[in-house]
Amino acid sequence: MGELEFDIDGDVYTAELLEDEAPRSVEAIRDFLPLESHLMHVRWSGHATWVNIDEIELPEIPRENHTVYPSRGDILLYPGYRNEKEILVPCGSTCFKSPAGELAGNHVAKLDATQEELREIEQDTLKNGQKEIVVREV
Repeated sequence: MGELEFDIDGDVYTAELLEDEAPRSVEAIRDFLPLESHLMHVRWSGHATWVNIDEIELPEIPRENHTVYPSRGDILLYPGYRNEKEILVPCGSTCFKSPAGELAGNHVAKLDATQEELREIEQDTLKNGQKEIVVREV
């Protein structure tokens, strides 16, 4: 199994890719890595953060291993079916949604971060705004 590295303002976490469960989504992610961007607090989904990837050209990706209610640390790829494209990083109780309603994102990886680390990331983006993020395959 492959892994991703999430460097969030200098704090580095790994995420196990779910290649068997979401093969086309994982392939699409690999095609645009490394990604240098900003991690922001969600607007609608609860205790989570996200990376806007709307400017990245993605192939057509089917729904695979998709969920509206990801668990803490479940990395979702949302290819933009009804809203902007993004990577969702749930940090606590999350219902993935937008002004258009609930969204189902493809669960592509599991982040190896503790409950407290994820809570700190989410709270910091809520209070202080976006954080620098680099995502790469390791």
